[in-house]
Parts: sequence; C-alpha cells; structure tokens
Amino acid sequence: MNTSKFTAVLLFLTAVVFGQQKITVENIFGGTFRAKGMDQMQSLKNTNQYTVLNVDQASRSMQVDLYDFATLKKVSNLIDTKNFAALADGIDSYTFDASEKKILIACNSSKIFRHSFTADYFVYDIAGKTLTKLVDSQIQEPTFSPDGTKIAYAKQNNLYIYDVASKKSTAVTTDGKKNAVINGITDWVYEEEFAFVRAFDWSKDSKKLAYIRFDESQVPEFSMSMFHKDLYPTIETFKYPKAGEKNSLVSLHIFDAAGNASKKVDLGNYNDFYIARMQWTNDNNVLSAQVLNRHQDNLDLLFIDGTTATSKVVLSEKDKAYIDVTDNLTFLKDNSFIWTSEKDGFNHIYVYDKTGKLKNQVTKGNWEVTNYYGFDEKTKTIFYQSTENGSINRAVYRISLDGKNKTALTTKIGTNAATFSPNFQFFINTYSSASQPTIYTLNEAKTGKEIQVIEDNKALADKLKDFNLPSKEFFVLKTAKGNELNAWIMKPKDFDASKKYPVFMIQYSGPGSQQVVNGWGSSNEYWFEMLTQQGYIVACVDGRGTGFKGAAFKKVTQLQLGKYEVEDQIDAAKVIGSYPYVDASRIGIWGWSYGGFMASNCIFQGNDVFKMAIAVAPVTNWRFYDSVYTERYMQTPQENPTGYDQNSPINHVEKLKGKFLLIHGSGDDNVHVQNSMQMMEALIQANKQFDSQIYPDKDHGIYGGKTRIQLYNKMTNFIKENL
Repeated sequence: MNTSKFTAVLLFLTAVVFGQQKITVENIFGGTFRAKGMDQMQSLKNTNQYTVLNVDQASRSMQVDLYDFATLKKVSNLIDTKNFAALADGIDSYTFDASEKKILIACNSSKIFRHSFTADYFVYDIAGKTLTKLVDSQIQEPTFSPDGTKIAYAKQNNLYIYDVASKKSTAVTTDGKKNAVINGITDWVYEEEFAFVRAFDWSKDSKKLAYIRFDESQVPEFSMSMFHKDLYPTIETFKYPKAGEKNSLVSLHIFDAAGNASKKVDLGNYNDFYIARMQWTNDNNVLSAQVLNRHQDNLDLLFIDGTTATSKVVLSEKDKAYIDVTDNLTFLKDNSFIWTSEKDGFNHIYVYDKTGKLKNQVTKGNWEVTNYYGFDEKTKTIFYQSTENGSINRAVYRISLDGKNKTALTTKIGTNAATFSPNFQFFINTYSSASQPTIYTLNEAKTGKEIQVIEDNKALADKLKDFNLPSKEFFVLKTAKGNELNAWIMKPKDFDASKKYPVFMIQYSGPGSQQVVNGWGSSNEYWFEMLTQQGYIVACVDGRGTGFKGAAFKKVTQLQLGKYEVEDQIDAAKVIGSYPYVDASRIGIWGWSYGGFMASNCIFQGNDVFKMAIAVAPVTNWRFYDSVYTERYMQTPQENPTGYDQNSPINHVEKLKGKFLLIHGSGDDNVHVQNSMQMMEALIQANKQFDSQIYPDKDHGIYGGKTRIQLYNKMTNFIKENL
C-alpha cells in the first residue's frame, strides 16, 4: 500500500542521514518486527509426531499440518479450510480426541473475559474427511470423553453431553442462569486469578463427569457503561467479588452418564473456600480436588470416591503467607503422583505415593523449578525447566525419579523452553536471549544434542541490524539498605559517558512476577529501544516481592502490597541517579496494571526522586480489586485496614510534585476504571494538576484498531515533553 511505501522511503532516508534507522510506534505495532513461530504446535500422544496451524498466503486458507518429530518433515495435511465453506473465516483453535482420529475445531470465536470465549465448533473426522457442526449455537469448552464417544460442553451456564454417534445432546444441568448459577464454567474471579475456565472433567473410563457449580447469586454486581456507536450506551453487568466481599458458593458434583444422575461431594468440613483445581486420577473411580481456604495459606488435596462422593485428605500444605496453585499435579500409572511445592523455600518437585505419603524430593537447591514438562514411565525420568543457571535465565533438564542422574539438556544461556515428543526421544527447544530473537531447534531428549534448526528468525535479526539497536546490560543493583535486586539498563547507541542522560524506569513489580529476564521481549522492548534512540536511558529493576529468587524474597510483601516494592524502586532510582552519566533531576517511571499502581505510588511517595510518571490501568486502592488476588497477599480489608490504606496511591495524592499521566480503558472488567476515576477525584480535591486519557470501551489490554499506536504515541510525547 502507499502508506507502507512512504514509510519504507522515510526509514531509508533516516538511515542515510543518521546512520541508524529510527524505530517508530507505527512500525512497532504494525508488524515490522514480528518474529516467526510455530503457531498452536501440539505434540501428539499416540505417534511420534506434532501438528502446527499454518496459513497458506496464496490461498489465504489455514491448515492443520502433521510433522514427524525425528525428521521435522511434513507428513500430511490433516485439514485445509479452503475445502470447507463453514471454515471460511479460519481456525481459531483445535484439539484432538484421545485416538487422534477426530479434531474439534473452533472458529468465529467471541471473547468473554481474559481466557473465556464462545465459538462455533465442528467435529472433523480425519479419515472420512467429514465436518459436522457440534451445536447450532455458540458454546464453551467442548471436551471429548477419553473413549471419544461423547463431548461435554457448556452453554448459557449449563452443562451438556453430546453423543458423537447419534449427534444428540443431553442436559447435565438445567438451573444455570446469568449472574446467578454457573455449571462447569468458572466465574469471573476464578477465571482471572486461578487461570482456568473449564470446570469439568471426564473420568478415565468416560463414565463419569465431575463439575464445579458456582452459586454467585450473593456476589455483588459490577456494571460498566459500553458506549459503542449507538445512540444510547448499554450497561454490562457481571458478578465481581471485591476484597472482603462475598464470593461464589462453590460445590463439586459427579454426574453418572449411564445413570443420568448427579451426586454432590460432601465438603462440609470447609467454610468459605475455593476449589482451585479438580481432575480425575488414573483410577477410574477416584477424583482429585484442591481445596484452598479463603486466606489461601492452607491447601488440601482431596481424593474423592466416584461412587459414594465421599472425600479424604491425602496431602495438606500450609504456608505463613500463601500457596501458589499450579497445574503440575501429575498422576503416575499406580496413582502415585508428582507435585511441586515451595515448602523448603524454593519451588521443587516431590513424589508421593497414592496414599499421600512422601516418597522423595526429586529436585533440591537454592533455585526454582519453573516448568514441569512430563514423566517418561519407561526410563523413570522427569523433564523440567529451572533457574539453575541464574534467576533471570531458564534451562531444560532431565532427572531420574529418585533425584539422581540430572542432565542439562540446554547449554545456551538465556531462556530455553521445551516441547517433548510423545516417547520423550526428542524435544523442540524454543530459545531466545535479550539479544537473540527466538530460535526453534530439534534436540535429543537424552543428551540435549541439537539435531536441526527449525526456525532461526534470521530475517528478523538481519532487519534489526539496520536499526543498530542498543543492548541490555544485566546487573545486580544494591540499594543503600543492602537489598540486592536484579536489574538491566539500556543506553543510547551513541552513549557518551561524559554527558548527563535522563532515565526512564519501567517495572511491573507484582508478586512472583519478573521483568528482568534474559529472553526476547514483547513489543514494549522496541518502544524502550525507540526511547534510547531519542536520548533516554531505560532501566528496569525487579524489587522485593518479584519471583524466582525463593519464597522469602517473593513473600516479604505479605500484608503490605506496595510498601517494600515502592521503597525498592525509589531506592533503585537514587542509586541510578548517582551514576556520573545520569541527570538525577530527570528520572521518570512507567507501569501498567500492578505497574501502574507502582508508578502512581512512586511519583507521590518518591516526589523528590521522580520527575514524571505514567500509570496505565492502575489499581489505586486494593479495596477496589478482586477478592482472590487481593486477599491472597493482603487478607481482607476488615482484617488488615492499615495495610490497604497506607500503601494505596489514592491516599498519597497530596504529595504529587511532578508530571503525572493517568490512563485507563472504560471497559476494563479486570481493573475497573473506577480506580482511575477515584484517583482523578482525589487529585482534583487535592488541587493537583495532572493529565489523563480514557479509552472508550477498551479492556485491560487497551488495544484494537489504531488504539495501541495512539496510546504509545501519547506516552512517548508525554515523556519527551516532561522528562
């Protein structure tokens, strides 16, 4: 298009004049720096193969293609959308049945919240090449039974079972109602904070379906005006439990498909609790459930009899602060299980027998297991990812179930992540570093030996050479109080140590998060590099409360969110301001969501350190945020009022001296625009001048159309004008 040609000419002329192509917000968010990947890669379980969702640029169709792990060669095309009119708009996602002879295809997806969506679903028979629509309306989370004869799905808060042979559906529940009762799908706060949507699971023999029922009738409602382009705005109302308010009443049920009847699991020993995970074990008649108390400092793993619906506690974990829920629970053939825990101060792998008795701790050390990949029954080997070569790095390892014979399967320093073949003979390694775009390679799983490069993103790397971008310098920053914090700094390419530079600090700072990581970054990284081209130093510091340095470092912020994290950012800014090449009177800070909460607190409480701040979609008072997240770290406002109030930026607005830009989407279902509205009113009543921007109907991500371009140009201009 003409615009692209004009941009290309402009960039060429800029390179000629200045010797370095200039990054623009338009090319950051216009796809100029997009890396190649392996979209929706799935490792099959029955054959030593994997599938990838590919796009044919010539025909503009999408295909699910099958590849061989050993050779990386394409074996066949399983389905091509050009052959089916119903799939004209493409494939959004796909899953296989257990036999891997049928594919469940989603298209025309309609987003609900962060993870949830409805879609049109089709069952595709690979051998017969037939496509059958599952239901005549959009549904949620359809899932094959293990024997492939049935599909359970949710529709309008009720649960159904579809018979593949007869193509008929049967209702499992009938009492589902919007903003009242949900069956088999999580409510808003579970989806956001426990990170799952499908709250049902098939038993291994396909005879029973367990599901969670949410009674949210007593949960307070939150309403948002949606402005659209209509004459009158509409109101979107949903249940949102804020800190200290009533949660959904949850119950666990087991549906017998043959008897067409449900039994309620007796959880009478618990009060005001969460069912954070549930899944069937390898025993056809034993269901597992993880039950958390409201404070989230006690987690019980229950085994439940599928016939009687009675339960027993097989494992109980307690913590002085909180317990992180993960998906690392894995049942072995004899129903012994693998579990990860922070109970020795770092996240490690443990093995228990089927009664819950500890057999052994598999991994040990002052480092964290960051991903559990699987267990090879033949060789009794566990595969995992960890921070063993530094908290900012990730490497892949194999280790015997008894904790012996540990082998590093990756050698490059940076971020390594693996997808293993079904027989654990090979793995596809995804590697990147702060200076290396993502590389995909095929490796042997026994030694880690690299067999073949799949994609090296050389084209992107070559393109970036023209921009002559700065590199990140990683280091450990020690504050005046003695706290040692991971950090990076990025200087202009023409850096002159005799000059004084302004510094723009970026951070997130939320519990267990990490921004200082040796891996290829997101679009924001290009924005930071763009700022260095305009004469700024960009720096990032992970303060106390962030992750992957042990439980003590992460959980020090308990009951005081915003106290130590803000202290560390202010102290870090003072250290950076002492560098001879930094203008200490020109230090700014930026953050989004929790990072926006932090940026607000820093400009207020660090008013003698920070000249300006930008807060995007910030929490301004933890009383406004959801129960599960907030109470995990703060308990309730009724129990910990000073922890809430002393560290909320809304209560420090009178301290503002510098320039402040406050940004929010009016359709943010996560961090409600109420946060920024209340902050604005507090600033107004404190007679403080500030800048603000509201994005109509935009959610927590603030994107769509030209939104990101306008947003980042606005923030860039604010930095240039005020720092």
